[in-house]
Amino acid sequence: MGNRRYIPYGRQSISDEDIAAVVAALRSDWLTQGPAIAAFEDGVRDRVGARYGVAVSNGTAALHLACLGLGLGIGKRLWTSANTFVASSNCALYCGASVDFVDIDARTLNISIAALEEKLGQAQRRGTLPDVVAPVHFGGLPCDLDDIATLATRYGFAVLEDAAHAIGAEYHGERIGACRRSVMGVFSFHPVKVMTTAEGGMIMTNNAELAEKLRLLRTHGITRDPTRLSPSETGDWFYEQVELGYNYRLTDLQASLGSSQLRRLDQFLERRRQLVARYDELLVDLPVQTQLRAADRRSANHLYPVRLDPRRFRRKDVFQRLRAAGIGVNVHYIPVHTQPCYRKLGFRVGDFPQAEAYYAGALSLPLHQELTEEEQDYVVAQLKDALVKSAVGG
Repeated sequence: MGNRRYIPYGRQSISDEDIAAVVAALRSDWLTQGPAIAAFEDGVRDRVGARYGVAVSNGTAALHLACLGLGLGIGKRLWTSANTFVASSNCALYCGASVDFVDIDARTLNISIAALEEKLGQAQRRGTLPDVVAPVHFGGLPCDLDDIATLATRYGFAVLEDAAHAIGAEYHGERIGACRRSVMGVFSFHPVKVMTTAEGGMIMTNNAELAEKLRLLRTHGITRDPTRLSPSETGDWFYEQVELGYNYRLTDLQASLGSSQLRRLDQFLERRRQLVARYDELLVDLPVQTQLRAADRRSANHLYPVRLDPRRFRRKDVFQRLRAAGIGVNVHYIPVHTQPCYRKLGFRVGDFPQAEAYYAGALSLPLHQELTEEEQDYVVAQLKDALVKSAVGG
């Protein structure tokens, strides 16, 4: 490798302005529960076109609170994609609800509308329809939200968009997070995402009552609102816990970083689009399948997933050769239902064959706004070499 730096699959882009924003927060009177939180929420809200944004400590916390807001609990059901991170389903288990999965479309790698419709029909006949469906915008590519919304009306479930990958994405010209076809949408601001608050997440909604409930739940369920306090007590010190809530607050330091990053979001998105277009050209003659580029939606390009044919190539060998070459490829995702925790719930390998088939050949190539074209050329050259050396029978 020589002096070549390690190339991660994703990483944050931190500017002097970002650092200055965090330092300003450190020097302010507020390190947490201060004005930077509302400013960040307003910035994201205005950016995506929703009425409300509720910032929380991470994307998983956002999913958990969203499930609580939707009333999930014992006897309730959530369905999500079989190709996702475990947080997309764990959030329902936290509430005592049950979980099931829907297989994916082999082209988009998102939830399959045909599989969802078939599964809903079967569930209706059994009396086991879901209360919530959480489509995952995998890699930043929006799901078929119109079709999902139509099915939601027909079968009576709420739509919770898992948009952890998708800030900046668009569907039919509308920004993901506007929640035009869903009750809520959830963003993640982990460092590998398009923009970051170090750790952090946000729930978007157009429902005022729901937004108020989410804000209450993120802060222990405690309120100082005089209209909600018992009339027998007075005093500026007084508060009451009116719900069983959580400590899911974002800090002012993180919110200040988020507001600064938000000002560069368009720049981040454009750079990722350039890199994706370049990958598409560089890989055109290689035996890999890429995620669908759909004309009616615009991906945030959080990931650049490729799919190898496991009958032709040993994926593990390709992976290890690329890692040895200093390229931080990754695999997104091991199907959740195959995890030991979920096998204990009765799921088995073979339950969702499209997600499992994708996983068998999946690789995520480096994609982030700090990636250089020279590094991208190196990634492709090393991938080409690894495919030759990892061919089955080679």
